[in-house]
Amino acid sequence: MNLDLTKKNALVCGSTQGIGKASAIALAELGANVTLVARNEEKLKEVVAELPNKYQNHGYIVADFRNPKQLGEKVAERLTTLGTYHILVNNTGGPSAGPVFSADVEAFENAFTQHLKCNHTLAQTLVPAMKEADFGRIINIISTSVKQPLDGLGVSNTIRGAVANWSKTLANELAEFGITVNNVLPGATATERLSEIIKDKAAKSGKSAEDISRAMKNSIPAKRFAQPGEIANAVAFLASEAAAYINGINVPVDGGRTKSL
Repeated sequence: MNLDLTKKNALVCGSTQGIGKASAIALAELGANVTLVARNEEKLKEVVAELPNKYQNHGYIVADFRNPKQLGEKVAERLTTLGTYHILVNNTGGPSAGPVFSADVEAFENAFTQHLKCNHTLAQTLVPAMKEADFGRIINIISTSVKQPLDGLGVSNTIRGAVANWSKTLANELAEFGITVNNVLPGATATERLSEIIKDKAAKSGKSAEDISRAMKNSIPAKRFAQPGEIANAVAFLASEAAAYINGINVPVDGGRTKSL
C-alpha cells in the first residue's frame, strides 16, 4: 500500500492544536512538506518545530479565517514559491454551542464565512496547480452531525451540512482531474473544543463536568473519546495514493456513536 507522501506539499488549516495539529504531524511523518495555517504565530512556530523532519520544507502562514480574502492572498503568495499544494486539509474551530432557534443571524454568517467561504477560497486558489499535477486531495474536517444532528450545536449542525454538500458537489466536478474531495467526521475527540462543550453542558445542567463526560463516553460504543491522532490517521490515508479511488464520501471516525451507516 503506497502511503508515501514524499515530495507532496500539504496545507493544513487550524493546525496549532487538536485535530489540525495531529493531521499536520501525520502528513509530515509520511514525508509531506507541511505548511501550517492559523492566527497565532508563536504557536505556529512551536508546531513547526515539532513536525517530523527528514530534510522536509515545513513552514507556516499567519491568517485569520474571519477574512477569506486575506487568507486566499496569503496562500496564493506562498504558492508562487512552492508551485503546488497537492493536499489541502480544511479545518476550522467549530461555532459556539447552543440551540438553533435562539442563535443570532450573525452567528450563522460568521460560521459560514469561517468554514464554507474559506474552504471555497482555498480550493479555488489551489486546484489549478493540482490539475496540472494530476494529483489533488481536499480533505474537510467537519462533524458526524452531517449524518445525525447533535443536540445543542444548532449553528454547527447547519453549517457543517452546507460544507458536506459543497464537498460532494466539488468531488463530482474535480474527479476527472485526479483530485479527490472527502470529509472526515470526527466523533467526540479529546480536544480543547470538547472540553469547552462539556463545561458549557455542565454549567447549563447543574451537573459536574465529570458526570457530563461520563455520560458522553457511555453513549459511544467504544466507551471513550478519540485521540486527535486517531482522526489524523484517516486524514493521512485519504491524502495518499492508496486512496485515489475514494471520492466524495463522509468518513465517520467516532467509535461507533453515529446511529446511521
